[in-house]
Amino acid sequence: MKRFIITTFLVFICFLLQCTVFHALAFGGIVPNLLIVLTSSFGFMRGEKTGLLIGFFCGLLVDIFFGNSIGFYSLLYMYIGYMNGKFCTIFYPQDIKLPIALILGSDCFYGLTCYVILFLLRSRFDFEYYFMHVILPEIVYTIFVTIFLYPLILWINTRLERSELRSGKKFV
Repeated sequence: MKRFIITTFLVFICFLLQCTVFHALAFGGIVPNLLIVLTSSFGFMRGEKTGLLIGFFCGLLVDIFFGNSIGFYSLLYMYIGYMNGKFCTIFYPQDIKLPIALILGSDCFYGLTCYVILFLLRSRFDFEYYFMHVILPEIVYTIFVTIFLYPLILWINTRLERSELRSGKKFV
């Protein structure tokens, strides 16, 4: 129950920060995708199911507030969380290279999928412009923010695991 409450709080905080504070700190209209960082982080720290669930709720928030239809971003974030959950077996908390690489790949997948579904299918073929002015700057900004946000998420996850371990020992 404690994990559920704290994770829900993290999803809302990251959503609010992404929509308010980081819009004020936008560079050329580019905002880091904190929900990708959160979904990916919990995916490879906790596994496929957790990544999928957090991805669903992060995507649902984006769908409700910014989407044209309910479900597109939910499905996209669910895929990202699930695919990052596949790397749970090779996750080591001390290593930051894997999280950075996975978040970079997830943000790239997100940007390319949004381009294909939202622009390419509407006959907007200027991929080079979209990549250089939207996808690449968002990836760089997201990775920069990840360097500061990921250790906080890792610390929260570690504290929750310790708390669960202690409460599990009480009943044994």
